[in-house]
Amino acid sequence: MNDGTAGLPGGGPAAADDRSVMEAVAARTRALRKERGWSLDALAARAHVSKGMLVALENGRSNPNLATLIRLCDAFAVPLTDLLQQPAAPLLQPSPPEEQPVLWHGPAGGTGTLLTGAAQPVGAELWHWHLAPGEEHRSEAHVAGTVELLHVLRGTLTVTAGGQEAVLPRGHGLRMAGDLPHGYANRTGSPVEYTGVVLVP
Repeated sequence: MNDGTAGLPGGGPAAADDRSVMEAVAARTRALRKERGWSLDALAARAHVSKGMLVALENGRSNPNLATLIRLCDAFAVPLTDLLQQPAAPLLQPSPPEEQPVLWHGPAGGTGTLLTGAAQPVGAELWHWHLAPGEEHRSEAHVAGTVELLHVLRGTLTVTAGGQEAVLPRGHGLRMAGDLPHGYANRTGSPVEYTGVVLVP
């Protein structure tokens, strides 16, 4: 939620630091690249990342930040969930807290956690966000047609997209275009929590 900085869809240092997440990203990136018949150079050009980073990532030696993950997803045209985990067949697939990767860390302690999601053809991601006072998370545009749905659980969230701005108090929801540069900010003195769903076509 869909970032050229070290930071989802980010802003601030972030890392998929769980070893299992790194291994899943490595395996899925290799598989997607080979399915498409792309070389490392071709993927690097499409995703706007370095070939060296891709080599490290595919060998499980890279700790990719959210910006890198989103650029790979955009290059492959898949949702972030598809890159983070192998497809699962069960009708019920629990996602316990210890398996929910924190993919964004704000400078004041904020977090962006991917709770669960579905790979294509559904292409959905469910996120939980916490923004400390003064924190802001900015995201590059996701693939064309991406839609984001937000619900504010605590505090007042300010959302910007395409030059427009909305101020959302607790309990408010929002539907927004995710295929434009956008951002989420806490401009108050109290913490903000919200959930978000990213729908990728």
